Amino acid sequence: MSPAKVSAVITPAFLSALRSHPHLPTHSWYFIAGVTLSAINRPDEIPTVFNYALEHGVGPAPESSKPAAAEQLQIARRLREGLVKSAAVVGLPKQKTINGLFALKTATPAELLDEPMGYSPSARPVEVYDVPSSQILHRGQRFFDAVYGKVSKRVMGQMDRSGTEDLGVVARLMYGYLLSNTAILSPAESSFVLMAALIPQDVNPQLKGHLKGAVNNGATVDEVRAVRDIVIRICEASGMTRLQDNATGGWGWRSEVANL
Repeated sequence: MSPAKVSAVITPAFLSALRSHPHLPTHSWYFIAGVTLSAINRPDEIPTVFNYALEHGVGPAPESSKPAAAEQLQIARRLREGLVKSAAVVGLPKQKTINGLFALKTATPAELLDEPMGYSPSARPVEVYDVPSSQILHRGQRFFDAVYGKVSKRVMGQMDRSGTEDLGVVARLMYGYLLSNTAILSPAESSFVLMAALIPQDVNPQLKGHLKGAVNNGATVDEVRAVRDIVIRICEASGMTRLQDNATGGWGWRSEVANL
C-alpha cells in the first residue's frame, strides 16, 4: 500500500506529546522522529514534523514560538544530517534515506537548503576529496571504540571474520566518513539516530550495542530511555505491535525492544 493512501501517523497533538517528554534532550525530538518515519517507510510524514518544528520551535510544549532564521536553518540541517547518518543502518533505496531526504526537501524553503556545489556544513565533500583517507578512518575507529568500549576489538574482529574481511571494511568506511563526522550532530545525538533507525527493524542484538554506545557517547540513561520511548510510540502509532511467539507474519517486534 502506498504511504499516500494510509492514515496519518503524525498529528500536532502527537508531536506536542513527543517534544514534551521530560527526559528528551532539547533539539532532538524532530530528527529522532524524522529518522523513525524514514525507517518505517513513512517519508510522507517527515514534512509534517519539519513544518511543526519550524512553526513551534524545539523546546518542550507548551512553549511555542517560531524560531528565528538561524535556528530554522539549524533545524533543517540537523534533520537532514539525521537522515544521512541513518543510511548506515537502514540503507539508501526505497523506504529509507533517499525518500526521506527528498520528502524533506519538498517542505524546505530554498534558503534552508544546502545544494550541490554550495556550502556543506558537514564538510564531507572536503573530507572525501581533500583529506587523507587514513585520517578519516582513524577518526572512525576512535568513534567505533567509544561506542563499543571494551568490546570494540571483539566486535570489529567478528566482522573481519564474518567470512569476508569486506564487512569490516564497510564498517570502517561507515564509521569514518559517515558516523564519526560530528560537525552537525554530537556523538550522543548520532547514537540517537542509530537507535531511531534500529528499533523499527527488530534487531535487538545491534540495538543493545547502540543503547550502551549512546551512554558511552555522553548521553544519560534517562535520555536514552526517552529516545527509545518516543521511537516506540511512533512505531506503535504506525501499526507496529509486539508479535506473538508463534506468529508466522506481521509487522512488529518478536521480543521486547531492548532497553538499558
